[in-house]
Amino acid sequence: MSNATKRAILRWIHLIFAIPIIGYVYSPFAELPNYAPIARFVSMPVLILSGFWMYAGVIFALIGVALWIGACQLFGFGTAILSEVALFIARKIWLMIRARQTKSKTPLE
Repeated sequence: MSNATKRAILRWIHLIFAIPIIGYVYSPFAELPNYAPIARFVSMPVLILSGFWMYAGVIFALIGVALWIGACQLFGFGTAILSEVALFIARKIWLMIRARQTKSKTPLE
């Protein structure tokens, strides 16, 4: 499967699973408890998986989904969002450290 095909499939998955989130946001307040489990434990993990996979790869996507489900289940929605932000910060720091290490290595002559 080519990279373009894989991106197209992931993009469509991402768009389709965003529909329940939109329904959750714009539904009447009385119906929110009906949408909450589907939005938190089905739609959001699939959105995170497809979005992170397109952005940074499958390993980062799996870590992001596991972190989301664990934090949401154990600590709540707000903590789950903060954990995703912390994951992005940790990834950025890791990439910067890796770039500095490869930059400081000089080729053997």
